[in-house]
Amino acid sequence: MDDFFSRSEALLGAEAMQYLRTKRVIIFGVGGVGSWAAECLIRTGLTHLTLVDGDTVQPSNINRQLPATRATLGQPKVFALRERLLSINPEAEIDAIPEMINGEWLEEHGLADYDYVIDAIDSVNDKTDLILYASRVRALKTFSSMGAALRLDPTQVTTGELMSIQGDALAKAVRARMKRLNTHPNKKIRCVYSTEQAQRCETRGSLMQVTTVFGCTLASLVIKDILNT
Repeated sequence: MDDFFSRSEALLGAEAMQYLRTKRVIIFGVGGVGSWAAECLIRTGLTHLTLVDGDTVQPSNINRQLPATRATLGQPKVFALRERLLSINPEAEIDAIPEMINGEWLEEHGLADYDYVIDAIDSVNDKTDLILYASRVRALKTFSSMGAALRLDPTQVTTGELMSIQGDALAKAVRARMKRLNTHPNKKIRCVYSTEQAQRCETRGSLMQVTTVFGCTLASLVIKDILNT
């Protein structure tokens, strides 16, 4: 696999590439955002990845989700994505967990074995539970996706701290639930969000050119943090 990593190594250096291979990342939600984050990490050189998502591939996913093709319709997303990622790097260690998560799931499974969490969950309750739980695990770093739907312009995707993001309905809803629970994260949570005003749409329409940028930005946050550690 030397040639596979040659361009990454040319930019990052051999020592950094080896360091990437020691880190463990878990991604919650492998749809329009999380799936692209996963591929970006694997193509860069990370080799320990866990995918968690209880959904199956649906026709409406094909316009933006990496594992979604006509050939994978009905398959669990985590299995379809795992197969694709292993076709890129067969030496990678990729665990696929076809389950939805909530607070009880997190308490049962824990996150102590991981270095990084990527949160690409849509559900406000589950996203909030994950952020709060992960923030309390020592040495674990979390990067979270806010709302990628209803946007058209990928150039307005940026990053910010959860408690200070403005103009994002999902961030606002997460903060509101934390307020109702009378709690807050133990650490600052860096998020990917868009400054673009959400479009009006009867359903939560979304486009690949935006969700892909969200996913790749999440992956870049992880990679940069690893290299700066």
